[in-house]
Amino acid sequence: MTTFLTFTILGLVLGSVYAIAASGLVLTYNTSGIFNFAHGAQAMLGTFLYWQLTYGWGWPMWLSLVVVVGVVGPAMGAILHALIMKGLRDTADVTKIVVTVAILLGMLYLSQWIWHPEEARIMEMFFGSGAKIEFAGVVIRVHEIICLVVAAAIAVGLRLLFTRSRVGVVMRGAVDDPDLLRRCGHNPDRVAALSWAMGSTLAVLAGVLITPIGGGALEANALTLLVIDAFAAAMFGRLRSIPRTFVGAMVLGMTATYVMAYFPTDWTWSGNFRVSLPMIILFVVLIVLPQDRLRGAAIRTRERYRVPTVRKAAVWGAVLVAVVFLLTLLMEETSVTTFALGMTFAIIALSLTVLTGYAGELNLAPLSFGAVATIVAFHFGVSGTGLAARLTLWGILLAVLVTAVVGGLVALPALRLRGLYLALATMAFGVFLSTMVLRDTVEHTLFGRTFSIFPNGTLIVPPLKIGPLDLRDPETFLLTATALFSLIAVGLVALRGSGYGRRLAAMKDSPAAAAMLGQNLVKLKFGVFMISAAIAGLGGVLMASASGSVAGENFAVMASLGLVMLTVVGGIGYISGALFGGLMSGVGFTIMVGTFNDLAAATPAMETIYKSLGQLAMVATALIGMGVGKNPSGTVHDIIEGYRSLRKARPVLIGGAVAEAVLYVLTLTGVIGNWWFAILSACLGMMLPVFGKMIMPEAVLSEEELARRRSTPLELAGIDEPYTEELRRRLDRELGLPSGVDRAPRVPAPRAAEEGDVHVVA
Repeated sequence: MTTFLTFTILGLVLGSVYAIAASGLVLTYNTSGIFNFAHGAQAMLGTFLYWQLTYGWGWPMWLSLVVVVGVVGPAMGAILHALIMKGLRDTADVTKIVVTVAILLGMLYLSQWIWHPEEARIMEMFFGSGAKIEFAGVVIRVHEIICLVVAAAIAVGLRLLFTRSRVGVVMRGAVDDPDLLRRCGHNPDRVAALSWAMGSTLAVLAGVLITPIGGGALEANALTLLVIDAFAAAMFGRLRSIPRTFVGAMVLGMTATYVMAYFPTDWTWSGNFRVSLPMIILFVVLIVLPQDRLRGAAIRTRERYRVPTVRKAAVWGAVLVAVVFLLTLLMEETSVTTFALGMTFAIIALSLTVLTGYAGELNLAPLSFGAVATIVAFHFGVSGTGLAARLTLWGILLAVLVTAVVGGLVALPALRLRGLYLALATMAFGVFLSTMVLRDTVEHTLFGRTFSIFPNGTLIVPPLKIGPLDLRDPETFLLTATALFSLIAVGLVALRGSGYGRRLAAMKDSPAAAAMLGQNLVKLKFGVFMISAAIAGLGGVLMASASGSVAGENFAVMASLGLVMLTVVGGIGYISGALFGGLMSGVGFTIMVGTFNDLAAATPAMETIYKSLGQLAMVATALIGMGVGKNPSGTVHDIIEGYRSLRKARPVLIGGAVAEAVLYVLTLTGVIGNWWFAILSACLGMMLPVFGKMIMPEAVLSEEELARRRSTPLELAGIDEPYTEELRRRLDRELGLPSGVDRAPRVPAPRAAEEGDVHVVA
């Protein structure tokens, strides 16, 4: 009985902290309609700051709490809303999700920059672990009592806030109908800012409370995922009900402690199961709870994508292969290997193009499907041993087939889910795979055969060999991966233009309308999930083969979130967006960090500056993701639109091509280095549309833009140019006035006296 009471109290304490964190999620979602995936990162950042103030600088505990929970927490939420969140109205779910994911990654990079991950940091319980009382034979620490009391007070306070106060009613109305709320004299943005401040405060408080309970050293990724476990409690209340959220949190906490107490010790997987339990419960809750009804597209989102023809896609695919071949002549072998790794990430990113860009379905764990394929290929697709080991074609095909089936199995229970719920379901699958499957390094016996899913925590995947094609050569591997990317891309463009692709687009635009027209949404989702999983599986196997060996961290959910974010930044609906996201995720980070580390090693006097610049580059990448709300169609969309305006300015395009060819020849002959070639090529690519507007404005600019350029600046109207009717209409347009408004009668300007005029002299 003592054991039961002990673990029950521990479960209630853990559940109380989950309840505090989940309440913050409910607050922000109810007032802004945005699910904050960065909630755990906010808790992590606040906890690190609390450690710095209390243990790093020696501040009193109470003063550190006041500063972190009472000042920094609310300020963090209010600033996030003012700078980012309020600009996310009329954007698709994927854009809202990716912006918060970018904030999560940015906070992780920022914490690793300020607090080096290799330094151990320990937090003690409030008043020390020795401050405790005994109740019914169970020892309860004061810190745990504080957690229970604070959670109960917050539960009662939030309940009264939403049901008995005018502020709570206004908060609920801020997301339901902000225009109606504004007509009633309230400011929806101010209400949402208040809720984000409160939500951030609760996140920080949860992080400070839960860290001493879990024990161990502070670690950014672990603490972020620990608070993310509260997602299950928030979904138990369907992001609306505070009481149900608290009940779900208590069930979550007690279940985790009961598993730790009563599972047999000889079950080698019980520890991984306990860590994975919150994500399992989250997945089950998402499936069991009733979903919202199908809705039409009441508000058009701001995302716009142009799908090329199959012929254009094939031409650009051939151009990509040719460009990569020319680049291999400039690169060293290590650079070629790194580039090949980035191209395999680009193949995985193509799975997001078809699933999210074309069909509007969300997957936050694409690398997890790559992990499934890699495990299958390792166990069933490798022939030979040692240096003679090779990956077989049949092994890759089997891995892709099994991954497609797994994708279908994951999709089956999630077929009822849409939007945010589907994103959370795939994230739960990714975390479960990372914490339960990829950590399984012990041997198991099944049907008389001994095996290990992830032996020694590392999988060694040799390169593929088919007849004369041997991918052990880095250049051959890179060109093969590029050719596969181009072939899959052309196939996806053809799929998008087919009847099946048009049905996917209809489902993305309006599920209700597609269902009313007789489309089977279950079959559509099932099919596109299997296609997406198969592509991700192929890319995962190639990624493992390019690396030579992979560990579980290579398929972690944080890596998946980074790939999703960068693909959306590039343009989730574009093939080139997948290329951008894959190369940046697989190559960009490695090149940035490696370059600054090399510079730091070469110049010890500036080591600190160069390493800080490397960390700053990582944070800046996340900042780009935060800006997706202002440009939801992606970076590639802007680039394409800029170059589309140059179609009539062929001399500019020819001049740019000649300049690029000259740079290539200079690099090939050793006159300039590879870095100068990359920098100058990037500058030329970005500036060419600008040069076109400067050199040939008549061919590049529209008639309206040309007229605006030629016209007198508005501040000089009536000075350098008389008030004509055309100028008055232009002023109306610029000031936002309706055309044809009534004006006071205009007095004609006096004219000069002419011969023959009659003058009356008084």
